Amino acid sequence: MNTSPRLEQLLQFQAAQPGDAFILFALAKEHEKLGNKDAALEHYEKLVATSPDYVGTYYHLGKLQQALGQSDEAIATYKTGLAVANKLGDRHAYSELAAAKLELVDEDE
Repeated sequence: MNTSPRLEQLLQFQAAQPGDAFILFALAKEHEKLGNKDAALEHYEKLVATSPDYVGTYYHLGKLQQALGQSDEAIATYKTGLAVANKLGDRHAYSELAAAKLELVDEDE
């Protein structure tokens, strides 16, 4: 697994604040940036399980699933994210998720 000083710092933050959703999201993004796709996927999935209202997760998880060739999973992720964004009244997140889902569905046709 690729590592970086930033990843090491984020792991220290997580050890100090294990339930912090932002730190978990940052870990997922850093793993993704480093090419550690399995670790990124694991962190995104954990974030969805522990902080389902952290709406930004759904877009990034869906995009990673797309990159991994998991189109059905990505569509399901976008749909869940749309429901969460709607519940929270987050129109920006809703529009981003809707566009990502539409793009993916158009690609599959």
